[in-house]
Amino acid sequence: MKSGRIIDSLEEMYPVANAEQWDNVGLIVGRRDKDVRKIYIAVDPTDEVIQCAIEVQADMIITHHPLIFKAIKKVNADDFITRRVLRLARHDMCYYAMHTNFDVTEMADAAADKIGLRKRSVLSVTYEDDIAKGGFGRVGRLPSVMTLKECAEYVKKCFNLKYVRVYGELDTELETAAICPGSGKSMISDAVKAEADVYITGDIEHHDGLDCIAQGLMVIDAGHYGIEKIFIESVKEYVKRSFKDIAVYTHRDIEPFTVL
Repeated sequence: MKSGRIIDSLEEMYPVANAEQWDNVGLIVGRRDKDVRKIYIAVDPTDEVIQCAIEVQADMIITHHPLIFKAIKKVNADDFITRRVLRLARHDMCYYAMHTNFDVTEMADAAADKIGLRKRSVLSVTYEDDIAKGGFGRVGRLPSVMTLKECAEYVKKCFNLKYVRVYGELDTELETAAICPGSGKSMISDAVKAEADVYITGDIEHHDGLDCIAQGLMVIDAGHYGIEKIFIESVKEYVKRSFKDIAVYTHRDIEPFTVL
C-alpha cells in the first residue's frame, strides 16, 4: 500500500489543521509513493527507535513528537537531528508525525477514558464549530470521591507507572479532576478556572507546583511520557483496523530516564 493512502487516512482522522501553528506535523521525511508493508510506532523519533524500525525492516515510522521543530539549513552528518534524517532517507523509510493534532483529536479523551472521567468537557478550547468544541485536556468528575493519595495510586495503576510526583496534602479529598497529557503547565490557569480539585499532567516545575497549591489546585505529575505513551496503542489500533494487510510494530514501553 502506498504511504500516501495511509497518510490521507490518518489526516482524515487526525486533521493537520487542528495542529498548533508552531507545530510540525505530517510527512517529515520520505515520499508518498513509497510501498508500505510494515509500520513502526513510537512516542519519540530517537536513534533507538530508528534502529529498531530498521531491524524489523519497517517502511514507515509514525511518532507523536516530531523529529524536526525548527528550520534546518543544512542536512549533513554534523548534527544529531540531520543524521537521523539521512539515516531515514538512506533506508528509504517514510517518517510521519502526529503531535498537537493528535492531542486535541484523540489524546485528551483517551487519557480521560483511562481514569474514567465523567461529565467531561474540554479544558483548553482551541477550535469550535456548530457541532462541538475541541482542544487540549479534559476536565470532569472522578469515578468516586478519593483522597489525593488514593488518586495518585489510581493514576499510577491506570497508566502503569512506577511513580508519580504529588503536590498537596495527601489526605485532601477530591471530586473533580483536569487531565492534560504531556507538558501541561501552560494550562494551569485553565484547570484553576474550571475549579478542578486536582490537575493530572506532566513536566510541572517546582514553582508551578507551589503556585497550584496556593490556588487550591492539587497536582499529580505523571510525567511527559507517562501519559502520552497511550499514543502508541491508539495509533496501533487505528492502523490495524484500517489497514489489515500492514504489519504493525511498537516501541517498548520504557521511561527515557532512570530514577536512582
